[in-house]
Amino acid sequence: MNEIETSLKEAIREVVKEGLGIDVEDSVLMIEIPKDSTNGDYATNVAMRLAKVAKRKPSDIADIITKGLKERLADVDRIEIAGPGFINFFMKKEALANVIDAVIDEGDDYGKNTSGDNLAILLEYVSANPTGILHLGHARGAAWGDSVARLLKASGYNVLREYYINDAGNQMEMLGLSVEARYREALGLDFTLPEDGYHGQDVKNIGIAIANEYGDKWLNVSKEEAHDFFKNEGYRLEMKRIRDDLAYYRCEFDSWISEKKLVEEGRIDKVMDKMIAMGLTYEADGAIWFKSSVYGDDKDRVLKKSDGYYTYLTPDIANHLYKFERGYQKLVNIWGADHHGYIPRMKAAIEAMGYPKDSLEVDIVQMVRLVEDGKEVKMSKRTGNAVTIRELCEDIGVDAARYFFLSKALDTHMDFDLGLARKKTNENPVFYAQYAHARIASILRQADTKVEKCPKYDLLVSDKETELLKYINEFPSVVADAARDRAPNKICNYIQKLAQYFHSFYSVCRVNDPDNMELTKQRLALVLATKITLKNALYYLGVEAPEEMKRED
Repeated sequence: MNEIETSLKEAIREVVKEGLGIDVEDSVLMIEIPKDSTNGDYATNVAMRLAKVAKRKPSDIADIITKGLKERLADVDRIEIAGPGFINFFMKKEALANVIDAVIDEGDDYGKNTSGDNLAILLEYVSANPTGILHLGHARGAAWGDSVARLLKASGYNVLREYYINDAGNQMEMLGLSVEARYREALGLDFTLPEDGYHGQDVKNIGIAIANEYGDKWLNVSKEEAHDFFKNEGYRLEMKRIRDDLAYYRCEFDSWISEKKLVEEGRIDKVMDKMIAMGLTYEADGAIWFKSSVYGDDKDRVLKKSDGYYTYLTPDIANHLYKFERGYQKLVNIWGADHHGYIPRMKAAIEAMGYPKDSLEVDIVQMVRLVEDGKEVKMSKRTGNAVTIRELCEDIGVDAARYFFLSKALDTHMDFDLGLARKKTNENPVFYAQYAHARIASILRQADTKVEKCPKYDLLVSDKETELLKYINEFPSVVADAARDRAPNKICNYIQKLAQYFHSFYSVCRVNDPDNMELTKQRLALVLATKITLKNALYYLGVEAPEEMKRED
């Protein structure tokens, strides 16, 4: 929340409490910037929202609020009532300009806020099986999760970024058999790929790499020893590639949790025993079932199959309980669209084990369709396989990849326009944003005087300057809102509008004016504040803020 909005809200609360005896909730008290500046710098419709509770006309409530505020708001020039009860605030120009010093003083910290109140959140995202290369669906979820984590941290949440590794069960056996088959192929021997194995180029490359390093060594050991080696080496190399690709994509994790480790620590067996002891299960057809329908699922779910093996659900329950055991109050998962039906059963398990159902929230990553020249691109031109994170980034750059994925709400299907992403023109939103930053950097480099804070900003009185100042003021509130809603696309929207406000200001306000150095200094300070704000906003998306760029006209 920015300081101006905070002061307005606090003053309104005090007046409403004194004049009407009502405690105003946050959801009722909204402060907005009017689209038309003739309606003030800020406005609220709180009088209309309180009419039913206060049992008075909105205009009467607005009159009570307005009279009570006049002695409380030193930074407000005047207050007007409009229409059926809108209250419009016209700020003193110097009050709006105070944000310049705040931004320059805070630097990289401008935008940070305490709205999260140190709430402990464990954020799990990507968590792709270590059996293949990360593709576009992973790319969208990875960028989203990483950006959400940056926003949560900036907003005062205690957040842990976690990757859950599905490294136990039959899939790892299939990986080992697949790598072994590709190893034999690389040596020119007969080989058979398991029907349920992994046939991708990545596994083939692992087989070739092992053959190049070890020759025929693994043909001359026991079958068990060879299988363990191929399984473990396949896992190690697949995980190395995943880690490398995510680091290249600027996604970092604080914790990597292994399903295999959960098994070895006995956590899955303990959860199974506890659920049985709590009466949450029953036996049927030789299997053990969870009474998940009692807790809102559409049907009961198998925890242990008749062959004695656990289903995927059981270790997932153990994993989520382990998150709670580590002290996290809220669990947030970012899952692929194919996991949508999995949400009710996991929420059911959490509730059954004594935790609030709403303590788990799941954001679903919808499908991405690559488009070029109006046609869908399904396969990599280089390999003939699905396009991977690394290939996409090598084509259009990490900045464009991340920005495009973050610009659309996660729960919407997305057409990713490769041609647009490659353009070095203002049509490309990430280029437009970065070019604005580079242009600002150029203005500051060419300044005829030192760029620094000014004793006062009394000359910044034009409408374009006021618009830019108000929007810079909004940034901490936007960061807080984007963190609360886990919506990095709100930061994309903010960046585009901030760049527009800056270009609009720069087109009519001469910054470097040798004939008016006092105005020049004040405007340069405003430009510097804009640069800092834009850079910080780009950081929350994991996008760089270049000092220099060239545009293709």
